[in-house]
Amino acid sequence: MALTGSEDASRLPARPSLAGWWPRLKARLGDAEHLVVQRLAGTVFLIRVAGAVLAFGSQVLFARWMGTFEFGIYVYVWTWVMLLGQAIDLGLGTAAQRFIPEYRERGMVALLRGFVSGSRWLAIGVAIGISALGAGGVWLLEPYLNHYLAIPLYLACITLPAYAIANIQEGISRSYDWVGLAMMPSYIFRQLLLTVLMAAAYFAHLPTDAVTAMIVVAVSAWLPTLGQLILVNRRLATRIEPGPKAYDFRIWLTTAMPILMVEGFYSLLAYTDVLVLQYFRPPDDVAVYYAAAKTLALVSFIYYSVSATTAHRFSTYHVAGDRKALSAFLAQSIKWTFWPSLAATALLLAFGRPILGLFGAQFTDGYQLMFILAAGLLARAAIGPIERLLNMLGEQRVCAMVYACAFAINLVLCIVLIPHFGPTGAAIATATALTIESIMLFVVTRNRLGFHVFIWARGALAPCTAPSNPDSASSGGRWPSWRRLHPSGARSRAARSSRTSSTSPPSRWPPSRCSGAASAPAWSGRSRASSGCSGCFRRGSSAGATASRCRCWSAGPIPLLRSARRWSIASWAKP
Repeated sequence: MALTGSEDASRLPARPSLAGWWPRLKARLGDAEHLVVQRLAGTVFLIRVAGAVLAFGSQVLFARWMGTFEFGIYVYVWTWVMLLGQAIDLGLGTAAQRFIPEYRERGMVALLRGFVSGSRWLAIGVAIGISALGAGGVWLLEPYLNHYLAIPLYLACITLPAYAIANIQEGISRSYDWVGLAMMPSYIFRQLLLTVLMAAAYFAHLPTDAVTAMIVVAVSAWLPTLGQLILVNRRLATRIEPGPKAYDFRIWLTTAMPILMVEGFYSLLAYTDVLVLQYFRPPDDVAVYYAAAKTLALVSFIYYSVSATTAHRFSTYHVAGDRKALSAFLAQSIKWTFWPSLAATALLLAFGRPILGLFGAQFTDGYQLMFILAAGLLARAAIGPIERLLNMLGEQRVCAMVYACAFAINLVLCIVLIPHFGPTGAAIATATALTIESIMLFVVTRNRLGFHVFIWARGALAPCTAPSNPDSASSGGRWPSWRRLHPSGARSRAARSSRTSSTSPPSRWPPSRCSGAASAPAWSGRSRASSGCSGCFRRGSSAGATASRCRCWSAGPIPLLRSARRWSIASWAKP
C-alpha cells in the first residue's frame, strides 16, 4: 500500500515552490529598471499632487481674499512669470538630463564638473540680463499700460532669476534621481511659503492686492531656491571628486537652444489662452477661465511626472545603443501616462462643479470649459512623453517646429474665437492645438525614429539591423527598412546592394554598437561615403578595413537620421 501510494503521489502535479513565484511576479511587474522608474514616477506624481493641492488651496484663498478683479490682475502677471520662467534657463535644465548621464557613462569627469558649475552661472547671468531688459520694457511701455499693472510687472522681473537657478538645479537633481531635492523646493516649500506669507498679510490687515501678492511671490521663489542650491552643492561634492573643469559652451548651447525653443513654445502653448483672453475680456472672465484650467491641471501633472523620470533614461538607452530596451521602456512610459490621466480626468469632471465652487459662486460658470480642455489633455497623454524622447535622441529641432506650429494654431484660434465666444473660445482653441500637436508628434516620431507611440500600439515600428560587411551577401544581415536618404539625395550604393543581396530575415538590434567593428569606439561624424559601414556610410574595402576605420557608435537608425553637421552633440564621440 505504501508503494502504491507513492506511485499515485508521483502522478500528482508538483506544487509550485515559493522560489518559482518570484520570477513570474518579476516578469509581470517588469525588470528592476522599470520598477525604479515606476517608483520615481510615483514619487514625482505624489509631489506634484501635493503641490497641486497646496497651489489650488492658495489660489482659492487668494481669490477670496483679493476678489475677482485683483485676482485677475495677479493671474495675468503670474502667467508672464510662469511663461518666461520656464524657459529662462536657456533649456540647460533639460539638457542636463542629456549631458550628465552621457558624461558619467563615458567617464568625462572634467566636462561633468564644468557642466554642473558653468550651466548655473550661465543661466543666472542670462536671467539677470533678461530681467533687466524686461524692467526696461515695462518702463518704456508704462504710459500705455493700465496703471494697476506696472508695479506687479516690475516685481515679476525680480522673480525671474530665481526660476533660472531652480530649473538648472532641478535638471541636475533629476539626472542623479534625487527626486525629492529636485521638486520639493519648487512645488511644496514654495507653495507653503506663498500661502503662509499671504495669510500673514491678510490677517495683518495689509492690502491684499496684486502688488502684495507679487511681493509674496518673489520672496517665496528666492528662499527655497537658495536653500536648494546649498543642498545640491553638498550632494554633488559626494558624487563628483574635485579636479579640473572643462567647459564646452558651444556644444551645450547648440544642444540646449532647440530644447529652449521646445520649452518656450510649450509654455506659449500653455499660457497663450490666458494672455489673449486678458486682452479681449475683463479680469473677471480671466479669473473664471484660469480656475477651470487649473482645476483640470492634475491631468497634466501625470504627464509631467512620467516625463520627469524617463528623460535621462531615454538618453541612457540611446547612448548604450539598446533599441529593444528603449522601445519597451517607451511603451511602458506611454501606458504610465495615459491610463492614470484618463482616470484622473473622469474623477475631476465628476466633481468639477463643487470644486470650482470653492473659489466662489461665480467660478462655477467655468465648469463646461473643463470638458473641452479635457479632450486636448487626453490627446497629449495618448502618446506619452514623446517630446522628451525627441529631445534626448537629437530631434529637438523638429520637436521645436512642432510646438511652434501648435502655438501658431493656438494663437490664431484664440484671436478668432475669443472675441465671439469668450472663455469657451479659448478652451476650444487650446484643445484643438493640443490635439494637432499630438498628431504631429506622433507622425514625426514614427517617420524619424521608427517608433509607434500611440497608446494602443506596440513600441517599435520596425527592427533596425545592419550587416557586419555590406559588401558580402553571406553576412546574414539586411539593410534596415528605414526610409532614409543618403546626404546626396539617394540611398547609398552599399544600401541597395545589401538590401537586394540579403535574403535572411532581419534580426533584432545587433549586439555590437558598430556594424563594422565589435568594439564601440566613438563616432567623429565628419564624413560619410557611399560604401562600407552601413551605420555611418564610412568607406571600407573589406570587413577588416571597415572595422579599423569605422567610428560610428551605433548601428541603429539614429546615425541614419541626421547628417554630420546636424549632430551637434559630436563631443560624445571624442575618443
